[in-house]
Amino acid sequence: MNRLADETSPYLLQHAENPVDWYPWSEEARELARAEDKPILLSIGYAACHWCHVMAHESFEDEETAALMNERFVNVKVDREERPDLDSLYMDAVVAMTGHGGWPMTVFLTPLGEPFLGGTYFPPEPRHGLPAFRQLLVAVSDAYRERPEDVARQAGALVDALQESAAISPSAEPLTESLLGEAARVLARGFDPEWGGFGGAPKFPPASALEFLLRRHRRTGDEEALTIVTRTLDGMAAGGMYDLLGGGFHRYSVDERWLVPHFEKMLYDNALLAPVYLHAWVVTGEERYREVTEQTLEYMLRELRLPEGGFASAQDADTEGVEGLTFTWAADEGVPAELLQPFEHGRSILRGKLDEALRWRLFELRERRPKPLRDDKAIAAWNGLALAALAEAGRRLDRPEFVQAGRELAEFLVGPLSDQNGRLHRSWRAGRARNPGYLEDYADVANGLYELHVTSGELRWLEEANRLTRLAVELFADEERGGFFLSPADGERLVARKKEFDDHPTPSGNSMLAYVLLRLGRIWGDDELERQAAGVFRLIRDAIPRAPSAFGHALCALDLYLARPRELAVIGSPEDAIARAALAGFDPDAVVAFGPSDEVPLLAGKDFVGGRPAVYVCERFACQAPVTEPGELLAPSV
Repeated sequence: MNRLADETSPYLLQHAENPVDWYPWSEEARELARAEDKPILLSIGYAACHWCHVMAHESFEDEETAALMNERFVNVKVDREERPDLDSLYMDAVVAMTGHGGWPMTVFLTPLGEPFLGGTYFPPEPRHGLPAFRQLLVAVSDAYRERPEDVARQAGALVDALQESAAISPSAEPLTESLLGEAARVLARGFDPEWGGFGGAPKFPPASALEFLLRRHRRTGDEEALTIVTRTLDGMAAGGMYDLLGGGFHRYSVDERWLVPHFEKMLYDNALLAPVYLHAWVVTGEERYREVTEQTLEYMLRELRLPEGGFASAQDADTEGVEGLTFTWAADEGVPAELLQPFEHGRSILRGKLDEALRWRLFELRERRPKPLRDDKAIAAWNGLALAALAEAGRRLDRPEFVQAGRELAEFLVGPLSDQNGRLHRSWRAGRARNPGYLEDYADVANGLYELHVTSGELRWLEEANRLTRLAVELFADEERGGFFLSPADGERLVARKKEFDDHPTPSGNSMLAYVLLRLGRIWGDDELERQAAGVFRLIRDAIPRAPSAFGHALCALDLYLARPRELAVIGSPEDAIARAALAGFDPDAVVAFGPSDEVPLLAGKDFVGGRPAVYVCERFACQAPVTEPGELLAPSV
């Protein structure tokens, strides 16, 4: 056993018995590198990563390779999901050096943590233009020892570039509706009309971009935007990337047809896709979207829920060392031939229409098979996404078990995943919370708590959302240039302090916090919160039209910022007929608070009307007369 044996990350524990003398990321490892004047070999991956397993088996479990690593390097293993700050920083360095990134990621650092060479997967023998890993180890070690000036020059140039990219300045151009229109046009140009989605293979589920297009359709009546959404949702749900038997989505499709998936299942994908299908059901009334929403959330509850109320991060791509073994079928296993699409090794993928009887029969057969390993650490940010999905779906679909699961998840987030000062931790496993929370943790959890308030009417969750949001501003804000850093001001000092804006595959902490700041700013009547949100948009304003698919959630937040404000102060319970009517449609520009309460500015002075529940429809706190009858509610203007 090496030094990873005491870690909680399932990914690090997978490497605890390697012959490599691994260290976790620590001052101890860096001090050893300084004392022995050795470069650091930093390996970053995650537990459900197929190619991480391949490289581990080929190289890290190999005695000869391990001996070479131990002799020439200080070897450090990092779980990218536990340390997004390290992953983001060194991924930028690898992309700068090679033009692409991915996992496993292999980066060579000076003892001060400065990157000077890197890549992703390296094979044990030379192939596909890649050097053998052992050849690379010798070459890097020799260069570090024999050409220290070259290494220092390369490291210095990379660090300068990383620091420069973290210091972008805000645009002086105005934030206007034209940005949204241009983003929609660019997305439409990249749309695949045959299979849905954007571009060719591989295809990742574009949840945030689809949410933006649904908002665009609502705002402008753009039928093309709705067609892009429905074609993509239908394509993804046809079978393959979507699990027709057990529900839930695999991480991405290796082809353009959404057929052959990379078989890992991530909590964040499912937590983001369930609301898109839910909203498509609300907009179109098509029951197939409701079914996908319910089956996806049922999958999460069945396979990923932890006894403490949180949710595990992922299921592995492999079962017993074979990719997709649990989810694929042989021809003699009782599946109608017309439902089978060829995969590999004589096995096939399910695609097509299944009646419920066939679905349950095949699901029960599959349940007898070994299941992929589960990465059972809970990540605060991804659990915040899950909370938002469970809360809203529970309300809209009248599924009280979803709402109850959301309440228990919220208790977990403000309990075991928070410290005694109310600050979030990043992750939790085996009774131990690890690492301070990052920007996305605060933003996603605050958004989930807000959604739970809208569903439950319980004021506590709105107050917790407000507390975490204001704490996030305190910990992460860049008062000089605007926007928010990924790591807290009092966090570990790395060679650069980064800001993240990419909304793919999950909303960036910047775009989600901007969204939450706008919602809570309108409930508290706090213009400063809206100013902080606008600071995010100004940093990415000029990049949005060029690459809108990278800013899907930022576009949703910008759409809210530019929308006519609409506040709903609801006095009563979410079960009241007037509350149900007020919240029934797809009205993403509305912010909602349940009272009565004089502690929340939007609710102050508002009460029941003649003892009856009421809804006050307001615009920047200028409120219409309260409504007590559902039929008296006016449709929102856009």
